[in-house]
Amino acid sequence: MPDQDDSLLLRLNEAIATTRNKEDLFRSVTEKLRLIFPFDAITIITLDAELQYRRVFLRDYLGEVLLPASIAARPARTSIENTPIEQFIRSPHLQQFELTELLRDYPDFQPFQGLFEANMRYLTAVPLRTGGRLIGLLSMVARRRPDFSPQDVRLLEKIGSLVAVAVTNTLAFEEVAHREQEKTMQLALSNALLRIKERHELFRTIAVEINRVVPCDYFGLRVREPDSPVRTLAEFRKQPDGTFAPPDENRYDALPDAEQAQQAVAEIFVRPGVYGGVVFQQMARHYTLLAYIEASYGTRSLLCTPLDAPNEPPTALILASSEPQAFTEEHLELMQTLMPQIRLALQNVWAFEQIDALRAQLERERTYLIDEINTAAAARLDDFVGGSAVMQQVYTRLAQVAPTDTTVLITGETGTGKELVARALHQLSPRHERALVKLNCAALPAQLIESELFGHEKGAFTGAVERRIGKFELADKGTIFLDEVGELPLDLQAKLLRVLQEKEFERLGGRRVISTDVRVIAATNRVLEQEVAAGRFRADLYYRLNVFEVRLPALRERPEDVEPLVRHFLERFTKQMGKPVRRLREPDLRALRQYSWPGNVRELEHVMEQAVIVSQGRFLEFQSFAAGATGTAATAPAESDGTLKTLKEQERDHILAALHRTGGRVSGPQGAAVLLDINPKTLEARMKKLGIQRTVMVSE
Repeated sequence: MPDQDDSLLLRLNEAIATTRNKEDLFRSVTEKLRLIFPFDAITIITLDAELQYRRVFLRDYLGEVLLPASIAARPARTSIENTPIEQFIRSPHLQQFELTELLRDYPDFQPFQGLFEANMRYLTAVPLRTGGRLIGLLSMVARRRPDFSPQDVRLLEKIGSLVAVAVTNTLAFEEVAHREQEKTMQLALSNALLRIKERHELFRTIAVEINRVVPCDYFGLRVREPDSPVRTLAEFRKQPDGTFAPPDENRYDALPDAEQAQQAVAEIFVRPGVYGGVVFQQMARHYTLLAYIEASYGTRSLLCTPLDAPNEPPTALILASSEPQAFTEEHLELMQTLMPQIRLALQNVWAFEQIDALRAQLERERTYLIDEINTAAAARLDDFVGGSAVMQQVYTRLAQVAPTDTTVLITGETGTGKELVARALHQLSPRHERALVKLNCAALPAQLIESELFGHEKGAFTGAVERRIGKFELADKGTIFLDEVGELPLDLQAKLLRVLQEKEFERLGGRRVISTDVRVIAATNRVLEQEVAAGRFRADLYYRLNVFEVRLPALRERPEDVEPLVRHFLERFTKQMGKPVRRLREPDLRALRQYSWPGNVRELEHVMEQAVIVSQGRFLEFQSFAAGATGTAATAPAESDGTLKTLKEQERDHILAALHRTGGRVSGPQGAAVLLDINPKTLEARMKKLGIQRTVMVSE
């Protein structure tokens, strides 16, 4: 018998020395023990260093006893307080118990209840010690009472020491493998963070890497913002081929009050937890959504842990599986060690998506500005039409100030070409490669101008659903053109003054001070000195803007420029509209020069555009001008008191004179249309507009 014992110990020692795999080790130990000691099931339990918690190392590997699911499942690391394990570890030697006695002392201890239901009646606890330290227990259960001699007890205790060494070695190898696995997964996640910027692909990769270590059927990230429905940031379900893909978007259509069900179950995701087996079934009875996924997808267990990202809404990582005990406390601890990387991944995704949104916004701004930029690229001093003395002075001042960064104030009546001058200043400046950003201060409500100028943060005011980049920020390193600057409200004038003085501002609702390097060109048709005197414009802002003034003369101050402008617009509109080239009559040109042009160049441009549209004959027809402008008279007739007639009055008089000469005939060889060199239909339209009735009707 001693030889047999020594042989058993030797074979166990050899198995321990050569086996690193836990399952193989367990099989070797149980096979050899069964040769000598009768038992029906065996369990190895490990204890932590403080003997406070236990964990099932391996249980009944041979599977000869079919234990209930609640016993056969892998339990997590649990406390030994108020359990029979506390009693077992008090003795340094082998102990034997009857289950009925143990159940009398510990009636609620579920493992014993399950063993008793499996007809187990006797339990033998062998302490596992190595180096004088208790590391666990070897528990053997049997239906029949084992009859151990003192020699058997000593042998089992020796075997316990060998098994303790084997368990310690295996745990050490497991820990090393676990750390390697964890490092490998962390490295894979880090590589994914560096390589992948798109949300779907990044979190799909994370789900695949987690599944290698913690097998799961579902991976999800869910966020719950205050006063908002729960929303999914990313979720994937394992497919039959083992890959992960997004679940069906309509999967909850059959669930009544799906949104309310998701809101209700969100409360369990605010703290770390593992829920499987009986616990999950109990939760499924309480939460409709869990019952639904259990019935629809066979889900039997959950693992969840919050991300706890500062300054971000509550977000949780959720894993699900169809295995009742798929997740353990060790898995939860592993997931919690990965939380910093997953949190970083989420923050990166948000940052990249925000960058994409801003890029899209800037692209929209670019589309909006492209016309401005292209026009600016074509604006040169050579493109200005008119060589009058007053315009030569303007060209000189523009050439002087354009190469500098000096703030320019462009003044002049409406329609004199202030925007064209601003574009020329920008194009001739060192900033011409950057954008010229234009803002018409009179075209927006007062409450929106500040947002347009300086931008705003999301939520800065009602309707601010996203961050907006302001014009000053867009124009950085470029030029901003503030048209109609005299229309700015007084409160915004103070903020504009700060930008001019300190070159910095904040977005609406923002806290960060933004520096800007912008050249300011302002324009106004108001007399700002009068506005300052009336208290409608800040004097300090006026002096900041009026560093270098460029005054554009009215068109009536340079009548010699009318003809070049007329011919310029005639050529442009003729080509643009594909019209035949028509001649300009000298009387018409004289009338155009004599007109006061209250709308300046813009009015002249519109008159020429209309003339090109309506003209039918060989000559250009000016429908909007009176007879004095379109007839043969070189000068416009005056009233008896010396005042000039309006163009409309002159046109009416001229048409009446032509009708009188032709006896009221409009068309035909002797009609007024031939005399006036105008299309008969056009003449009839003008007569109707002017209220002229033919006094003599002649059949055509």
